[in-house]
Parts: sequence; structure tokens; C-alpha cells
Amino acid sequence: MPRSRCSSTSGLSSRSSCEDMGSTTPSTISRTLVSESTPLLPLKEPIYQGYTFSDVKEEIWETLHHAAPIFGTQILEYSLMLTSVISLGHISTEALAASALGTMTAGVTGLSIITGFACALDSLLPHAWTSGNSQHVGLWTQRMIVLLSMISVPIVLLWLNAESILLKLRQEPKVAHMAGMYLKWFVLSLPGQTVTVVARRFYQAQGRSHIPTIIMIFIAALNAFLSWLLVWGPEPFRLGFIGAPIASSISFDLMAIIYVIHAYWINSSEAWHPINHLCFQELGKLFRLGLSSTGQIASEWWCWEIVALAASQLGPIPLAAQSVLLTSANVVFMAPFSVSLATSIRVGNALGSGQARKAKLAAETAIGMSVFIAMLISATYMAFRKKWGYMFNDDQEVVNLVAHVLPFLALSQLFDCGTTIMDGVLRARGKLAFGAIVNMLSYYVFGIPVGISLAFWANFGLAGLWMGLSAAMFCSAIVSIAAVCVTDWDREVAKTRARLGQSDDDTGITV
Repeated sequence: MPRSRCSSTSGLSSRSSCEDMGSTTPSTISRTLVSESTPLLPLKEPIYQGYTFSDVKEEIWETLHHAAPIFGTQILEYSLMLTSVISLGHISTEALAASALGTMTAGVTGLSIITGFACALDSLLPHAWTSGNSQHVGLWTQRMIVLLSMISVPIVLLWLNAESILLKLRQEPKVAHMAGMYLKWFVLSLPGQTVTVVARRFYQAQGRSHIPTIIMIFIAALNAFLSWLLVWGPEPFRLGFIGAPIASSISFDLMAIIYVIHAYWINSSEAWHPINHLCFQELGKLFRLGLSSTGQIASEWWCWEIVALAASQLGPIPLAAQSVLLTSANVVFMAPFSVSLATSIRVGNALGSGQARKAKLAAETAIGMSVFIAMLISATYMAFRKKWGYMFNDDQEVVNLVAHVLPFLALSQLFDCGTTIMDGVLRARGKLAFGAIVNMLSYYVFGIPVGISLAFWANFGLAGLWMGLSAAMFCSAIVSIAAVCVTDWDREVAKTRARLGQSDDDTGITV
């Protein structure tokens, strides 16, 4: 990848040093100065003249270096919920349905909002880490935890009254009762999930994505043991149905405690900020960023739930097939989402340190990576389409329907990977509202109405819903990629400094 050349002078002596984006430690960021050793002719091509093969290869490696531990963390965290589903699925059909309903309710009414607000940090932390005031990474992290703690209050009240709400939505009484009970215990995980989703970004912005992965390895193993112990274990510990949400709550809360202990007592990073009154300031700015980020993240999240509800109206076979397709999409989504987070960090670090060329290289490399990942995922689906359903279900009707609809899932992935990874670039640029508007228009104005029309009025069934999703993802991908391609990166550097409250003479963040 391109390397910026910098030099400094001290008296009659001079020295030059080079840095690349692989080292994002604030102390390594310096400004380019002219000295007697500065070459009269440029050592490399002008900023936007193009990149060498080694530039692109190194950028791909650095992005994957960030993305790999993020992917591991995502998979391990997904296993926390999957373990709960597997444990309850062997109790009864009602228990499985109740856990699915409870999990969906938690996602729509709480977790999507918390995750959406936390993603606003992708527009702040990577910039702050390389801007010269690295302690503001910790400060913005603390502010987000304060903000999410306040947002969690209505979420807690909603979850505690979930049973009555679900009954008003005409859910089956027994399932609604069990789902409400599930959420009453799962609410204990909310503090842990809040700290966890924020702490991951605290470490990722510093290029230390391996720390959340290491913690998750321990927590995933503990959660599997607790799920067995509290659901199926010996009589003194066996709690049955409620054992699953209790196990999840213990796991998430313990994970949060480990994060806090590591960040405060073990972490030697320059990113930690002393806890004081400053963490209660700038919450309005953070709330506005969080709303836009939530619109970007949650709008797509909620879309999948709407499609799931629509599939339930098609009958039990389409609903079972949709469950297989949705689970498959969720698992493979973690690959482009991990690259999206890594790209957001790379672009954000470059913008924060004023390196427009590196930001451009990171963004354009991400476009190429999105194409490769999309083609790989789609090819995998098509290669195993006849057998794919057997991994989840033995019902031949379900397997046949999965095989019929899987090409549309493969088609949607060609576009969804591009959208997901480009959303990471947009978050790094602070274009959260733009991403939210694109998603809302693509899914709710175009994709979902088209999908429902094809499914119910044109009698395409489940395939029609996925046709609508594919159309929405196509529109979103085209707009997102175009927005990245026309970016003026020098201007983005200036806008980043303004967003962080910086000027050319002040590298701090206004507090």
C-alpha cells in the first residue's frame, strides 16, 4: 500500500521516517515537513494517480488482519444465542417457538437500537485514535455507555411487559406467556450487552480486535456449560425453560465485567480516559449520530423481521424454509460485516491522521473485496443448493423449497455484500443519515412492497419475498458504491477534523 514520507529537523541534523497505516498508534502520527533531505522529485506517483500492486496487496492484508478477529468474535457471540435455541428446542415445540418469539422481540425493540447507537462510534473512535488526542477514544466510549444506559430504561420496561403486548398482537397465549417470561430473565443481560457492544469498538479502533475474540472464546465455552447446567443439568441447578435466558444473561454480564477490568486495570493503551464529569457532556451530539446510525443498521434488521412475519402467513412449510434461509443469511453476513467494520476502522484511522490517499485506497480496496466475497458466497450457495436444506431439516418439502429459493438468496448476496461493506465506509465518513435514507427507501418504499406483491398477489410465494429483497439490495448497493466512488477524500479529511472539533492548530476533540 502507499506509504507517506515524513521528515523532521532538529538544529543542523535531519532525519526522515516512514509510517504506514498498519501502525496506527497516535505517537507514530507526524506531519510532513520540508528539510534539506526532502527530495525535489516525488518518490511516488501523485496522490490520486493510482496504486501499485503491492499497495493494494498490503491494504487487503491489513483489512483482513482487522477483519479476521472481528469475524471470530461475531461467530462466537452468535453462538451464545444459538446455544440457547438448541437447548430449548429439545424441551418442546412451544419452548422453541417462545424463545424464537422472545429473541425476535428483543432484537426489534432493544438490541437493534443498542447496536445501531453503538455503530455511531465507528464515526468517532478511529478518527480520535489517530488525531493526536487518543484519550478521547476512551472518553467517547464512556459517553456512549452513559447514553445507552438512559436509552435502556424504556427497553427494560417494554421487555418486562412483553407478555401483555404480545397478547394484544394476537400471539398464541401459551407461547406469549413463555416469551414474556423469557424476556423478563433476558432483561438481566441488557447491561452486559450494552457494555460489550461498545467495548468491542473501543478495542477495534485501536487495532486490537484480538482482545474481544480472546474474551469471547472463554465466554462461549462458559455459556455452553451454563446452558446445559441450567436447562438440563442435575436437579439442584436445573431450571428448565428459564435456564436458557439466565445462562445468556450471566454470560453477557460476566463478559462486560471482564472488559471493564481489562480496560481499566490491565490495558496499557493510550486510549483510556479517566472517568469524570466529561463523560456526561456532548451527549446530544452523540444522540444525533446514534439516531442516524440506528436508522442505517436497524432499518435493515427490522426488514428481515417483517419478511419473517410475511413468510409466516404463507404456511408452515414456507416459514420453516424461511428460517433455514434466514439462518444461512445471518451466518454468512458476518463475513462482509466484519470486513465492513475493518474498513470503517481503516478509513477512519486514515481520515483522523489526515491521510486522504490511504483513506481512498482503503475504500476502493473494500469495493474489490466486496465483489470477491459476494461471488464466493453466492457460488457456495449454488453449488450446494440441492443439499443445503438437509443441514437444518429432514422434511423433504422444506428441503425442496429451500433449493428452489436459494438462487434468490445467492442473488441477494451479490448486492448485500457491497452494501454492507460500503456502509462501513459511509460510517467512517460520518454519512450515517445518508446510509439510513438509502436503506429506508430501498427496503420500505421499494423492496418490501415489491416482495409482498410478488409473494401474495402474483403467487410467487416465498420466492417472491426474496425477489423483493434482492431488488432492494440491488438499489442500495448501486447508490452506496456510487457514493463512495465520487468521494472527495481531501474534503473528507477537512470534514473529519471539523466533526471532531479540530482545527489545523488544535488536534483535540472539543469537549
